[in-house]
Amino acid sequence: MTRTFSLRDFSIALALLGICGFFAVVEPKFLDSRNLSLLMTELSITATLAMGMLLVILPGHIDLSVGSGLALLSGIATVLTTKAGLPAPLSLAIGLTAGVVIWWIKGLLIVKERIPAFIVTLAGLLVFRGLFWMVIQNQTVPVVAGGQSNLYSLISTFYLPPLAGYIMAAVIIAVLVFATVQARRQRRASGFETEGGESAFLRVFIAAQALVLFVVVTNQFRGVPLPAVIFGSVALGVYLLTQHTAFGRYLYAIGGSPEAALVSGVPVGKVVIGAFAIMGAIVAITGFMLTSYTGNSTTDIGEWMELDAVAACVIGGVSLRGGRGTVLGVLAGALIMATLLNGMTLMSVSPEYKLVVRGMVLLAAVWMDVRLGRQ
Repeated sequence: MTRTFSLRDFSIALALLGICGFFAVVEPKFLDSRNLSLLMTELSITATLAMGMLLVILPGHIDLSVGSGLALLSGIATVLTTKAGLPAPLSLAIGLTAGVVIWWIKGLLIVKERIPAFIVTLAGLLVFRGLFWMVIQNQTVPVVAGGQSNLYSLISTFYLPPLAGYIMAAVIIAVLVFATVQARRQRRASGFETEGGESAFLRVFIAAQALVLFVVVTNQFRGVPLPAVIFGSVALGVYLLTQHTAFGRYLYAIGGSPEAALVSGVPVGKVVIGAFAIMGAIVAITGFMLTSYTGNSTTDIGEWMELDAVAACVIGGVSLRGGRGTVLGVLAGALIMATLLNGMTLMSVSPEYKLVVRGMVLLAAVWMDVRLGRQ
């Protein structure tokens, strides 16, 4: 099946333009280089978590525990660094390993014990939040101990030099062109239909323009923020995994029809467990970025992050029934969510109204998914 531009693609683009235009008029600081750089950092955090959620939703599952989970994993790393005195790299490695193991166990419960993912992750939401409060002892634990910067704090405070940003953009564009050309050649060689040359060129051209614009904007402040580089690495890994590996094809097949995938020889159980294990690593990375960005582990960190991740996926065209979704679509959905939150923060919108808006956006996205699914 070829990739073509749909009504959803244009509606997302128009919605994003409308949101940005509204905030630019109402709050002039929205287009300030400093705010746009902060927006990119906030986007990177939301979008990274959404990439993990994509891997879980594709085979037809969901994870409601990611907000509490990222708080727990980052809290463990923070306490080990600032209170136990362990080196930051070692603390982060322990948190990352814990994430993979915990989510691997959740995958086992879902597959081996046949407990619905909704129940397993809902229980995780409560358990992880409680354990997190125990780990930090209901206190605010700073990332930096004694005023000394470490690798943990540098995650959100390091910026690439301007030249390095342009070099990175050039490399990514070259990879996009190469991957597009190779994919078209492979589909032709296999006898499959390929998208039109104009459509492929337009897709790569728009992506290249967006990437160059991103580097130009961030260089006007301090440079490309490290969280954006981390997100780019995660997104690239998820893209290659879902589009260029057998594991990715299995994810789509399971989401389309688990029974048919099983009959076709797909190792359904192993794939689902693997998706959750990868999700655990991504949850840990997101937690590290968020905690570094806020500067400390607090009792409410990560709250409602699962909502933003699911909303970003659904807005970006990921079907909650599984079997449909792309990395680019999730990025667009995450950009809408991050822009909404950033703009409302600039306007000093109270937290209760933010929750109302986020909930309505999620509802509207699900409604659109249902309506388009009927066509």
